Amino acid sequence: MIEEGSKSSKATVEKRQLFMEMRAQNFDVIRLSTYRTACKLRFVQKRCNLHLVDVWNMIEAFRDNGLSTLDHNAEINVSRLETILSSIFYQLNKRLPTTHQINVEQSIGLLLNFMVATYDSEGHGKLTVFSMKSMLATMCGGKIVDKLRYIFSQISDSSGTMVFAKFDQFLREVLKLPTAVFEGPSFGYTEHSVRTCFPQQKKILLNTFLDVMMADPPPQCLVWLPLMHRLANVENVFHPVECSYCRSESMMGFRYRCQQCHGYQLCQNCFWRGHASGPHSNQHQMKEHSSWKSPAKKLSHAISKSLGCVPIGEPPHPVFPEAAERPQDLAHPAQLKPVSNNMNDTILMSSGAPTSGKSTLESPSRLDEEHRLIARYAARLAAEASNSTQCPPTDLSFNFDANKQQRQLIAELENKNREILQEIQRLRLEHEQASQPTPEKAQQNPTLLAELRLLRHRKDELEKRMSALQESRRELMVQLEGLMRLLKDEEQKAAQTGGSPHSSPSHSASCTMPMPIRSTSAGSTPTHTPQDCLAGVGDDVLDAFSQGVPRNLRNDLLVAADSITNTMSSLVKELHSVDDGLEDEEVNMRNGRDKVSSQRHYGNRHSTPSF
Repeated sequence: MIEEGSKSSKATVEKRQLFMEMRAQNFDVIRLSTYRTACKLRFVQKRCNLHLVDVWNMIEAFRDNGLSTLDHNAEINVSRLETILSSIFYQLNKRLPTTHQINVEQSIGLLLNFMVATYDSEGHGKLTVFSMKSMLATMCGGKIVDKLRYIFSQISDSSGTMVFAKFDQFLREVLKLPTAVFEGPSFGYTEHSVRTCFPQQKKILLNTFLDVMMADPPPQCLVWLPLMHRLANVENVFHPVECSYCRSESMMGFRYRCQQCHGYQLCQNCFWRGHASGPHSNQHQMKEHSSWKSPAKKLSHAISKSLGCVPIGEPPHPVFPEAAERPQDLAHPAQLKPVSNNMNDTILMSSGAPTSGKSTLESPSRLDEEHRLIARYAARLAAEASNSTQCPPTDLSFNFDANKQQRQLIAELENKNREILQEIQRLRLEHEQASQPTPEKAQQNPTLLAELRLLRHRKDELEKRMSALQESRRELMVQLEGLMRLLKDEEQKAAQTGGSPHSSPSHSASCTMPMPIRSTSAGSTPTHTPQDCLAGVGDDVLDAFSQGVPRNLRNDLLVAADSITNTMSSLVKELHSVDDGLEDEEVNMRNGRDKVSSQRHYGNRHSTPSF
């Protein structure tokens, strides 16, 4: 009797141990019931080490223990439940490294007592298969989208449509979890729970189910479920921001920014407990942040968003095919099809059926929908093992709508490019036609063509005269340089002898030195006399050599050079004026204006330039 009493008391202590530890965490000070419920269930998940068991490991454990072939309403006793939990945690320890091993016996005891207290409150010692699946699939680790897809496979029919009666049964089971942690008044099951999730009674497929369950905000009765997963994701997130209430500089987890008070931020502990300071009030709207971005990243993100580089309104989950798939036969593993390495592509989204239309239970050669999930998972593992020595396959998933828009944009740009090229070609042809005079215009204006030929001939003559004058100027400058040297020598000799430079024989020799000058205006061959040598140079040079009084001949020669330069400048101006007249004639010919008389007057006025 004493031993039986000690065993019962020990069992009672173990049964209450988890709840006593949870109360010691003082979660009840959290003023919001949603955060309070999520924190309590997250504590139970971590304390029982369920967060280390992935949803796929849980499905594999269901298959290994024969739960896949049982009806949802079938009952299992506590001893078999303990066996199932033992296989789950012992397999977990095999996957974990030796430095991270868990206490299997303690985890089994805590989880078993929690499940019995939650789903066997009347003490029958039995649980239904659906209760155990719902609880373990909800409380295990993994992505929420994977859990919801597995749950949908349990509550849908052979056509992939959700059965409202099964979904109502799921809500009955899953809402016992908040009740077990003393949050039943906020999230307990009611008869209107299904109606609050799906107000309109219509056909619910997988993607619709995921849209509702993962919406922002989710259904009120399940709002704690996505929050529990967000808590798991932000437990180790650090925010280098000081809390405006507790002044803590090491903000971990969630960060809350007030939308009315500038720069007012609270850590999750202060926000959950309703702390406020200064002008801030608990009634102000707060925004929850699960990550930290530096001001530079915020600025770049804002610029990218304004330029349209950042997609807006991304779906909370990928879009999955709606059609139900045929179940796989685990008796022939070779028939399993390898699937993608992406976890999201390997989950079966609904309880499919054979193409003949028979359900799984009606055909003895088929397994139920859960076996098909396990088969897909086994095929994924086989594909990963076979591809471990090869390069990873290319991800062929793409967005058809985006590609369609891109193709349309490319086609529009190509059409626009062709139009621009055609317009360029048209303008080029018009320019060529306008720049070339047609024979019809030439026949209509024969007088203009004659005047144009006359002006061109006159221009050629002036160019020839200009080239001849340039050559004469060059020769004259050479002669002037020779005279300068002779004058310098004469001055030096006169300074040495003290006599007059005009009495020296060298002076007469310099005057009789032959200096051939080609006169293009006279058209004759020049002689070698002293007077012919100075012809065309200028009066200043002639006076310098004819007078007997000594003068500064260097200045005189420079004056003569300037006179020649001025003559050449006048010739250049005349040539330019002829060019301008020629251009005016060409313009008049293109426009068809008859200005023959004015052009003749202009040509006669400039026909005899003076040099």
